[in-house]
Amino acid sequence: MSRARRDLCGREPTRQTGEGDRLAGRPKSLIRTLVASDGCQGSLPSTRTGGVEVWVREAATSATMAAIYSGIHLKLKSPHTPWEDKLKLARFAWISCQCLLPNKEQVLLDWCTYALTGWYNKKVQFSQNVLEGLWRYLDDFLHSRKLQIALKQGKTVSVRLNMAQLLLDLLEECAGDSTRLSVGVSTLLSVCQGVLSSPAVSSIFTTKYDLMVSLSVKVCSFACRQLQQALPAGSHQPDFTADTVRDLDSQSDGKPKPELEENKPKENNLSAHLFELLLQVLTSYLSVQRQQANPNRVLTLVTNQMIQPLVVLRHMVTSAEYAHSHTHLRLSQQLCRDVRVKIDSILQLSLFSAEHLASYKEELLPSKEGTRKRGTAETKGPPRPANALLCKLGSCEPLLIYSVRSNTIPLLYKFFLESYRKARVENEEEQAMLCFYFLTRLVPALDLCPSSSPCSPESWSLALLAVESLLSQALCADIYNVTADRIRHAGVQFNFYRSLVRIFFNQAQPSIPAWYRCLKVLLGLNHLILEPDLDELLSSAWVDAECMEVRVQRARQLMLCSVLQTYTKLRQLPFFFSELLSVICRPSLDNLRPPLLCDDVSASLTTSVLDTPPSQGLEICSLVLDRMKKYIIPNLLKEVQQAEIDGDNSKGGDQEKEDASLKLFSLSQLLHVVLFSLKTIDDASPRPLVRQAQSLMEEMQQVLSSLQRLLPTEKTTTATSSVQKKKKKKKASPKTSKTVSLWEQKTQEAVLLLSYTWGEVDTLFHLHCSKYTSFDSTEIPGKSEILSDASALTNIENLLHPFAASPSCSPFSFVHLKLRTLQYFKKVLFDSASLMESSTAESLNSAARFIIARDELYACSEDDHAWDGQMSSVDSSTYRVAHWYIVTTNLPLLTAFLNQEDMRCIVDILVCSLLRKQSNEGKDQLSISHISSELLQSSILVELPSLFSATVGSLTQRIMGVLTAADVPKICQTLEKYREAGELRPSLLVEDIKMSSQSGQVFVFLSYAQTKELIDLLQILSSLNPDGLNSEDLSSLFLLLTFILTSASCQSEASDLGDCTGFLGKLLRMLACLVEGRNFQSVLKIIYGSTLLQAVVSSLFWRSRKGQFSSTSNSDWLELMAAMQDFITFLVQLIIVRNSSVRLNLDSFASFLISKENTSNTRVSGMSLQLLLGSLASFSKVMNSNMGRNKQLDDTLTQLLTKSTSSLGPHVELVLKARNISEPGLQPVCILSPAFVVDTVTTMLWCELSSNNRKTLKHNPLYQSFSQQILKEMNSAARPVDFLVSSLNFLSAFYKTAVKTGGKEVQDEDKRESGMFRQIIRNVHRLLSAPWLSPSETCELEPAVQDLLRHLVENITSYQLSLLLLMIRDGLDTCKLWAGNYKEVLAAITIAKLLFCCQLPDHSSRALWLFAPQILSAMVFLVRSSSQDLSLTLTFTTPTVTAMVTLLRQGEGLIDNPHHVALVLGALQVVPLEHLSPSVYQSAFLAVHEALFAIIQCHTQVMLNTAPSFLNVFYRLVSSIMQEGRQRGDGDAGGDSEVYLQCSRLVERMYSHIAAISESFTTLSAFMVAQYVTELQKVTLRPEIKLHLTEGIYQILDLCIEQDIKFLTAGLPSGVREVLNELYSSYTHYHKTQRQGEDKYTV
Repeated sequence: MSRARRDLCGREPTRQTGEGDRLAGRPKSLIRTLVASDGCQGSLPSTRTGGVEVWVREAATSATMAAIYSGIHLKLKSPHTPWEDKLKLARFAWISCQCLLPNKEQVLLDWCTYALTGWYNKKVQFSQNVLEGLWRYLDDFLHSRKLQIALKQGKTVSVRLNMAQLLLDLLEECAGDSTRLSVGVSTLLSVCQGVLSSPAVSSIFTTKYDLMVSLSVKVCSFACRQLQQALPAGSHQPDFTADTVRDLDSQSDGKPKPELEENKPKENNLSAHLFELLLQVLTSYLSVQRQQANPNRVLTLVTNQMIQPLVVLRHMVTSAEYAHSHTHLRLSQQLCRDVRVKIDSILQLSLFSAEHLASYKEELLPSKEGTRKRGTAETKGPPRPANALLCKLGSCEPLLIYSVRSNTIPLLYKFFLESYRKARVENEEEQAMLCFYFLTRLVPALDLCPSSSPCSPESWSLALLAVESLLSQALCADIYNVTADRIRHAGVQFNFYRSLVRIFFNQAQPSIPAWYRCLKVLLGLNHLILEPDLDELLSSAWVDAECMEVRVQRARQLMLCSVLQTYTKLRQLPFFFSELLSVICRPSLDNLRPPLLCDDVSASLTTSVLDTPPSQGLEICSLVLDRMKKYIIPNLLKEVQQAEIDGDNSKGGDQEKEDASLKLFSLSQLLHVVLFSLKTIDDASPRPLVRQAQSLMEEMQQVLSSLQRLLPTEKTTTATSSVQKKKKKKKASPKTSKTVSLWEQKTQEAVLLLSYTWGEVDTLFHLHCSKYTSFDSTEIPGKSEILSDASALTNIENLLHPFAASPSCSPFSFVHLKLRTLQYFKKVLFDSASLMESSTAESLNSAARFIIARDELYACSEDDHAWDGQMSSVDSSTYRVAHWYIVTTNLPLLTAFLNQEDMRCIVDILVCSLLRKQSNEGKDQLSISHISSELLQSSILVELPSLFSATVGSLTQRIMGVLTAADVPKICQTLEKYREAGELRPSLLVEDIKMSSQSGQVFVFLSYAQTKELIDLLQILSSLNPDGLNSEDLSSLFLLLTFILTSASCQSEASDLGDCTGFLGKLLRMLACLVEGRNFQSVLKIIYGSTLLQAVVSSLFWRSRKGQFSSTSNSDWLELMAAMQDFITFLVQLIIVRNSSVRLNLDSFASFLISKENTSNTRVSGMSLQLLLGSLASFSKVMNSNMGRNKQLDDTLTQLLTKSTSSLGPHVELVLKARNISEPGLQPVCILSPAFVVDTVTTMLWCELSSNNRKTLKHNPLYQSFSQQILKEMNSAARPVDFLVSSLNFLSAFYKTAVKTGGKEVQDEDKRESGMFRQIIRNVHRLLSAPWLSPSETCELEPAVQDLLRHLVENITSYQLSLLLLMIRDGLDTCKLWAGNYKEVLAAITIAKLLFCCQLPDHSSRALWLFAPQILSAMVFLVRSSSQDLSLTLTFTTPTVTAMVTLLRQGEGLIDNPHHVALVLGALQVVPLEHLSPSVYQSAFLAVHEALFAIIQCHTQVMLNTAPSFLNVFYRLVSSIMQEGRQRGDGDAGGDSEVYLQCSRLVERMYSHIAAISESFTTLSAFMVAQYVTELQKVTLRPEIKLHLTEGIYQILDLCIEQDIKFLTAGLPSGVREVLNELYSSYTHYHKTQRQGEDKYTV
């Protein structure tokens, strides 16, 4: 045995040799004295780290006395030995390796537990300090490393039963009141943890199931108490049962003991110990439970003792109500999740094991007649397990609180379904009925008893949430077979669900969202469940629903949309509308009903009507009209007649009329939506359908005539008078007069809405169906003028007078009056004969002015309301938006009939609304500013030259208004003339521009507000199409903006705009945009191009000299530089293309740039230097790009290029010198952007190469040193992307130049170890593998890298190609990927991908494609390896797949072995598509799709052999988009929906490509359809995604023959077969007939 002594933690104490030697010879009588003199006074260290020194000292003192300690157990048992000495002896005996006791571990453990149990049983007495010392001794003993070593060596150590019972008793006291404990709670918990930490010691619990159950209950109860106490003082959470948590808020009256006065950290430490113990206990219990041979005993004990504390604890750790407790006790989400998982496993395995199935069947299933009664010896399980379970949940004392009960019942049903419904059994129907009968037992536990008496649950919200969960699980588990229930079970399920529906309607809870969701689930089970109460449903949830909060409205709308979709699928929409109309026509519960059609319901109704057969749609419209004729119109007529008899004394009659008129308006809205959603009839429509439509329109005319007669008659004898006399009355803002009754207003609105609807539908039918006859007014006697189509011209005049003059015209009426006027307006324009009449123009002008309504339109500029775009929902707040919408959408019709005032009004509203900040309306909402913005960006405005010119003129006048209001210190001819005559003369602008550019004078000083206003006007101008500007407008606008650039300056108070830099940048950007206009040559007829160039550049120079630019590093300055360079580029290009005075203009501008005046200030002003370099570089670059047009032009451009590059050289050298030395005078130029400098040198190199035919370049040393510096800095550290792109472009130019000027000296690198080619390639590889380079930055660099590679391989040698391929081969190493160096591997992949896109010489190209299969195989292996790590999907896997796609595309006809294509398909099958974020999923999906598309497009010859593999990969895409695009409840909407919508479009596209090469997939088309419907049966797709997938699978169904459909129908499971039948039915109805119609015209 080793003589090394260790403490209880296993550490070796420091030996003190002298003390032990002196004590070796002392007699036994000194033992007690020695022990007592130690000074510990029987107190064991409180932790296993704090008192180690005391133990070490005692062990060292008594090291030589081991012989006399052999009888130490006698001293421990002796009643004469004081307990303090016994405790010290026991401690010494445990830590001393020389104390030889047989089975020492068990002896000491038994002594300690005996002492503790004896004290608690009052058989032994000692002090409180000894008691605490014993507990700490036991704690240290159980956690010591020495004990663990002994157990590993095979020693048996166990706790006695009485000690286990003592622990249970103390834990029970903790759950009640821990302040009365005689031991610290932390110590007790630590002891329990020590007992359970090793299998041998914990055997007292693990071998006795009853004790394990008790331990679990006690610990759960204690945890519940801690969570309850941690709630804030103001929280009123109910206490739980006495079996779980007792006396939660009680406090001890006695003085707390010192060790229990714990502060906050100790409380948190206690909770940490408690929940660690809880998780340990639950884990141990779960292990013991699984080992029990008698499942009935487990069920009994769990039901009787454990279920209540378990479900209470689960509720506490999962409910948001206890989030404060979790935070206070520092419980992590993972710990709470682990506890919940353990509890769920315990409940499911104990209550619903496979052995209990027979017991549940015996209890729940009804006994069949003719068979022996259940309950005989055939089952041996516990009797009535469900009853016992529910008794504990709520039907017996003590009761659980309702929130726990409502959360637990759906959980138990979930476990029941998972255990018994999803298991494979022979009789699935019996299993489904078993699950149903269990459901019928659970619902009453929520206090929802299907009986005649009212239900009274404690919380309707919690009850409905629980019922929703139960019903949803039943729906998902498919326990309700409608046919089997009706035939074999007497409709027991149907009756149960009906009883629930009666509860929901008898005690309706329309203010709770779960109420609607419950009804929605019941509708999904069987629509017949709700159908008997469909009228109550429509009344409570739709027609008479009150205004509610957003969550309730959302749930209500989803439920109504589901009802509509259900009856649409059943083809029973007319029945649904019949019930709806009955509800609408009932007497209303309140005076004002809510709006009938909200956005979502209206959209769903539109979709439903569109999916309904046209005959049923027309039938619905007939039903609406029939209700109007039978119920509404007679009531209105009766009340009107009664009112004429009674006079004004009938208040009840007015209320009846108002009610009837509101119903009439609701029915009109409904009819409008249905008619506008119908499929129009056409020449292919059958005659019965045409006759039905004809009859409907005739009936609608009759209804309109009847309604028109109900309105108060207006004296219209003056209708023949001119419309101009009524014009003043029409201009009034549409407001309802106070003297007009509500019923008159609503009746008039309904008449106008029906009239407008009738006109639109009648016109549509007449245009598309030649068999349809439009009705004439003479066919129906008594028809009103508002419906007459006999003479549209007369109707316009008749239409405008009575309604415009009527005081009852509401905003809704005015809008529809304008719409009706537009209908007649269009009919007149279609009638060429009427256009020849003299009175036509006057009538059309009057109609146009009425629609525009100038006085009303001016009020639109101040309106900021949002409108949903539905004409049937216009009210006083949205009238102006609707009015502006009508005007802007009909401008092509109205513009020709408007005068200048009307034009000016429209333009003013357009500009004012654009200048006003747009409101944050929803994506489907319209506002005036939003409509104006859409008009400005559309092509309509450009196609209306007069309106476009008026808009430009208005903007120009506003700009001049700002300038004239600004501070003008000097006389400016342009502004003076404008103030005098209001005229803007281009000649004066040119003179002022020249004067300002030559002298640097400032004519206008702009304030901050004026500058901001000009920026807003520039923003509007930037949205205009410059090609739409005529020559006059373009000249005036361009010269005016140039005048502002050269002659205006921002005052110091405008410093917030970045020292006017941003303003000048936007101004220059607008000028550059105007230069690209189609008519810009007209400007060059007024002013020379060189003059413009000099004026713009010189204005920037003098601003720089005056210090108006503060920094060259901010975004505004960079935008200004880019705009200036674009302006120079566009204007110089125009001068060259125009081919008029080219040499004169360009030479003048070049001389200006290199003049001494501009170059003298560049040594001290970095901005001036950058302006000069940018101007010279842009000027040189555009001239270099035009080389080669003709010899004369080339000579001119060559001379100018030589001049410009000669000036560029010294300035570039100045910049590079300033970066290397520290001269004070050179410091300002150091602030130039590195990317800008590199771009300038690159341009200079290209230009010198083009203009110099010699072998050597003038600035060749500069280029050489510059290239070395770039190669050195390019990948040494993180660099901006623009610098990297510029550097790569320079290297391309430099290598091209070196090859052209160096000849063989540069190209012959076979004998060189390092050359330019090798150096560039290695640096590019290092750059792409740099760790600081992000994936997006790599994508930005790829075009520049490819351009560099193109120049490198243009004349590549065999040696250079071998270097390149060796580098790629070394990079494609899987070991590097496994080692985490994926960036290095990705760099090689990127270079390989770009290399295969380059054009190589023939010999090198053949060698490269011989090497291509090896590269492709390596990429396949890399994809397979990286797919195992989801974190590499975006950064590595997707780019590698993209590289393979490139190889497949470029290898068309070159990769002749189909095996390599099959390898790619194999790699695509493992690309991750699950558990990805939307952005990563989109990239992976797109990469796989493009790979499939490349194979199907470029390697069609391979498809015959690889079609199954191809379809397997494609099926992964289909199934993944179905999973990601499924409906997810109320949270479907979001920014990610567009990602999945795009993926669904790609799937549809791939289906079409597969169908296009049908010879490869004809035999597999049925297989593809089977895969699709199998996956579709599992999910409910979002409508927009389902639309694209359905259109795609239709094209595969085109390939299927009739035998394939029969085969699928016979072979698919029942649920999938139903999906197939529905799919094939819609295919036949929508797609097949259309395809057959197209086939008639196909050769």
